[in-house]
Amino acid sequence: MNPVRKAKLILEDGTTFSGISFGYEQSAAGEVVFNTSMTGYPESLTDPSYAGQILVATYPLIGNYGVPSEVREDGMLKFFESDLIQVTGLIVSDYSFEFSHWNAGESLSNWLIRNQIPALYGIDTRALTKIIREKGAMLGKIVFAETEVDFVDPNLINLVDQVSCKEVISYGNGETRILLIDCGVKNNIIRHFLKRGVTLIRVPWDYDFSAEEYDGLFISNGPGNPKMCEATIRHLQVALKEDKPIFGICLGNQLIALASGADTYKLKYGHRSHNQPVIQVGTNRAFVTSQNHGFAIDNDSLGAEWEPFFLNLNDGTNEGIRHKSRNVFSVQFHPEASSGPTDSEYLFDDFLKLVRC
Repeated sequence: MNPVRKAKLILEDGTTFSGISFGYEQSAAGEVVFNTSMTGYPESLTDPSYAGQILVATYPLIGNYGVPSEVREDGMLKFFESDLIQVTGLIVSDYSFEFSHWNAGESLSNWLIRNQIPALYGIDTRALTKIIREKGAMLGKIVFAETEVDFVDPNLINLVDQVSCKEVISYGNGETRILLIDCGVKNNIIRHFLKRGVTLIRVPWDYDFSAEEYDGLFISNGPGNPKMCEATIRHLQVALKEDKPIFGICLGNQLIALASGADTYKLKYGHRSHNQPVIQVGTNRAFVTSQNHGFAIDNDSLGAEWEPFFLNLNDGTNEGIRHKSRNVFSVQFHPEASSGPTDSEYLFDDFLKLVRC
């Protein structure tokens, strides 16, 4: 075993935690956020929505099932949400050096080191999470003794431009053509469309798709402040004037709202877990959802033609919007969530029914 190497997590208010390295030994900075999921760390770490963030895993045991092998299917890594680890750093309470799982290819530690991502264990993540819950999401940095770094606010950076594809990519060969605006799309969203027999045309976040032929439009998840995506909002304003079904997830929900004239705001510490309860407005239907977002739509800013679709049962914040008379809707949560829950997966079917009718 390698010698114990200590490092510090320093928050912008000066609060400091000491931990032990099990990742790449290099200082890094970002926004410190927490996720309460009990499983799914390979998916979370490769989720483009986490770009620019230092992720705190509140579940006390991380690493026990290792990291899956890098097997490709349909042009994507089968067990990950993108080709890269997207977080700036990882903080856990206890790291399991022993791992066992049927599809494990290597340890979490080796994977992080190979991808040059710093990670610390031995930190009181409960105390750290209580600070974030009280003060809100905070800037932070993982610091090794010999390499100091400055704080970095990822919300001032166009992170979507960093994680979006750079060229048009086509998947599948179905009769239904879905145009996907890639703001940092998760692989599992693509998988859900492909298993429903569509042709999926994936385009960069700022791509002018006005001349493209498609049957339905989808806007993906992605990181950071939605107001940074001015080009996407402009193109959506044009698309909203057309009579084609539109569906958005996570950042896509916020971008549709901004394109319609509504407003968004930054949440105190965001929603990041596999256990967020939401209710469909006007019904008694509640769902357990997976979420990863730091911004939300201001319900009071919605125009007369729009209405909330879902609400968060914990804090009442917006979890989706829909047009009152047209086939346009979006959700803040992740119906495609891997590793679950899958309560709201039916929304993909609802969207494709509107497209194919």
